Amino acid sequence: MGIQWKIKTFENLSVNELYDILRLRSAIFVVEQNCVYLDPDGKDKLALHLFGEFNGKIVAYSRLFKAGISFDNSSIGRVVVDANYRDRKWGYDLMRESIAGIKSHFGESKITIGAQLYLKKFYESHGFVQTSEMYLEDDIPHIEMKKE
Repeated sequence: MGIQWKIKTFENLSVNELYDILRLRSAIFVVEQNCVYLDPDGKDKLALHLFGEFNGKIVAYSRLFKAGISFDNSSIGRVVVDANYRDRKWGYDLMRESIAGIKSHFGESKITIGAQLYLKKFYESHGFVQTSEMYLEDDIPHIEMKKE
C-alpha cells in the first residue's frame, strides 16, 4: 500500500494529526537542521494542511496558502518528509500534490516559495525558478523561487 494524501483546514485537523504534524516539523526543522526557531508562527490557522500517511503515520507534509498570506502569490511552505522515508522519493510526490492542491483549492497557478538553498535543484525539477539573491532565514541560506 502506498502513501495516502489528505488536505485539511486547521479546524478539521484532529488533535492527533496536529500533534503528529508539529512533531514531524520539529524533528526535521529544529532537531535535524539544528535550528532554534518558533515553528508555530501564527500562519497554521490560515493554511491548508497537506499530509501523506503511510501505515497510519504522517510521513510527509506541506502547508498551502492562498495569495497574500506569505507572498503576493499563493505559496507552499514547511515542506517536509520524515527522514526514514526519504529513500522513497515521496518529496517529489508531495510537491506534485502541493501544486495540484494550490490549483484545485485556490484556483491559482502562480506560486512563490522561500526555499532552502540546498534544495534549489529539487524545486527547479517542479518548474520553480530562482527570483532572489540568497538570504538567511533562521541562519539557513534561502532563496525565493516562483512558478508561473
